[in-house]
Amino acid sequence: MRLSRYFLPVLKENPAEAQIVSHRYMLRAGMIKQAAAGIYSWLPLGYRVLKRIEAIVHEEQQRAGHIPMLMPTLQPAELWKESGRYDAYGPEMLRIRDRHDRELVYGPTNEEMITDIFRSHVNSYRDLPLTLYHIQWKFRDEIRPRFGVMRGREFYMKDGYNFDIDRESAIHAYNRHMVSYLRTYERMGLKAIPMRAASGPIGGDNTHEFLVLAETGESEVFYDNAILDLEFGERHVNYDDREEVEAIVRQWTTPYARTDETHDEAEFAKVPEARRARSRAIEVGQIFYFGTKYSEPMNATVVNENGERVPVHMGSHGIGVSRLVGAIIEASHDDRGIIWPEGVTPFHVGIVNLRQGDGAADAACDAIYAALVARGLEPLYDDTEERAGAKFATMDLIGLPWRITVGPRG
Repeated sequence: MRLSRYFLPVLKENPAEAQIVSHRYMLRAGMIKQAAAGIYSWLPLGYRVLKRIEAIVHEEQQRAGHIPMLMPTLQPAELWKESGRYDAYGPEMLRIRDRHDRELVYGPTNEEMITDIFRSHVNSYRDLPLTLYHIQWKFRDEIRPRFGVMRGREFYMKDGYNFDIDRESAIHAYNRHMVSYLRTYERMGLKAIPMRAASGPIGGDNTHEFLVLAETGESEVFYDNAILDLEFGERHVNYDDREEVEAIVRQWTTPYARTDETHDEAEFAKVPEARRARSRAIEVGQIFYFGTKYSEPMNATVVNENGERVPVHMGSHGIGVSRLVGAIIEASHDDRGIIWPEGVTPFHVGIVNLRQGDGAADAACDAIYAALVARGLEPLYDDTEERAGAKFATMDLIGLPWRITVGPRG
């Protein structure tokens, strides 16, 4: 992409409304523009990063055997009333009526809708296990949206749902999601720690949040810093092998790691003092096992091998795709701008022409650009008439991992 033909509305000054690094840099780098409180337009550079993250999520979910689909943003209120969550969810859920006075909700999550889909089409234990997921825009009417995409009202989220015949099978699905999430975050250049957490309005008795350590995080966390030495790496995983998957989960969940909601001071005291750590962190995902919480009231049942109709065991599993853009910036930046990990960078290489209009410099830049494209890379070529200092400042701000500078000698 040639910068002269691209839309990159960078800002020189820090916007007054931006309180944290990611919000400042996303506005300054022309990645987003606020449309209303907690609601943003994703401009071309930000959209490219969003789609890179989405692609990694899709790849790792499908590697784990999970099936993509797409559900609507608007849902019938009747489904939420059937589950008992219509009133329990509170004012964060946006409720509307259409022209026929039918009640709808702008989905903050999709447990009810996916359960309705399942019960309409699945009747036998032979059709299990089944895990479906989608990536879709959500809306939660935060009372005080702030920090840009980190705590917005509208956000892009992957949510997946497993259906299993019994608790043991559902716990395997839970473990499978944990392992796939560890791979996902590591590919994005993040160290995300799975921490025992509270279930909140989604419910369930087993849940972990995935948190990225950052000074600007809203969660206070307590952990054994030995967990920071763990890496997933390139290991191959057979997601159908319950013992193998469970062993990986044990490796990552044995060290103490909890949010302030579930922190146990007595258990924490058992960690060697030199390894006890306390920090702020950003939540970037959460997984739940909630058994028959939704399947029983919504009659999502299958006939088991004994001919009995039984409710399925379920779990849900979320990744904040849009929030991850902010979280990555919070974890990877300096005083000049963003530092994108290679897995999510909007462009692979930046090309800076210091003497635009000079025949030799222009020809060299064109040749480099063509060679990079031929190798399947996506360069951003600054072919504008800006001064060299301004070009370098823009490249520093948008944070591409590689830069090629072309100009005359001397």
